[in-house]
Amino acid sequence: MNDDTRTTGHTILVCDDDADIVRALRIYLTGEGYEVLEASDGTEAVATVRSHTVHLVLLDVMMPGLDGIGAADRIRQESNVPIIFLSAKGEESDRILGLHAGADDYIVKPFSPAELFARIRSALRRYTRLGGLPSDDPGRIWRTGALELDDDRKAVQVNGAPVTLTALEFGILRHLIANQDRVFSSAQIYEAVWREPAYDPGRTVAVHVRHIREKIEADPSRPRYLRVVHGLGYKVVALP
Repeated sequence: MNDDTRTTGHTILVCDDDADIVRALRIYLTGEGYEVLEASDGTEAVATVRSHTVHLVLLDVMMPGLDGIGAADRIRQESNVPIIFLSAKGEESDRILGLHAGADDYIVKPFSPAELFARIRSALRRYTRLGGLPSDDPGRIWRTGALELDDDRKAVQVNGAPVTLTALEFGILRHLIANQDRVFSSAQIYEAVWREPAYDPGRTVAVHVRHIREKIEADPSRPRYLRVVHGLGYKVVALP
């Protein structure tokens, strides 16, 4: 790959209990200019995210002890770093389980280096654009009721209390709050936030909307801000 397409300055944590896979991923990633940290189980991965600056996590799902699902859940309690699951199981139910655990993406083994790098670059672009990493893009502040989103600082708060969102959650909320009372379908939200063609985005968007509601709504079952318009999509309500 040409030098001008390589990405440097980003640190990726690789977590897999198979030492050969970790070794191969290190070779691939360092060859593209990434810094690499290693972990062999979920507990070690969580500790590494806490103690180091990590910009993306490649996380195996099936591991002894604390597995990838459990590790992702713990990481999400403290960090919005992108998480990409690596798994030999490619069923839709497994992908949805990964999204519920807080993953940004899901790659089925075996995968090609080209696919891996494409997924990594896409996740890092979203992380930079939607929050987490510094960005030179000018931002603005949107408010509705006690909910405020500051696009410049990549910050969200409700009643003055900060709310931690993942990059994708931030992107969805920003898209909706910037267009208050306008209804967007799952496909429209997916294409606006992921910036990729939408293929069966319904469940993916629904999972992220549920996570947002759990963080910004006093009662997620009776949302004040982020509402479903049945059969049409989602909207953020304009409130005084």
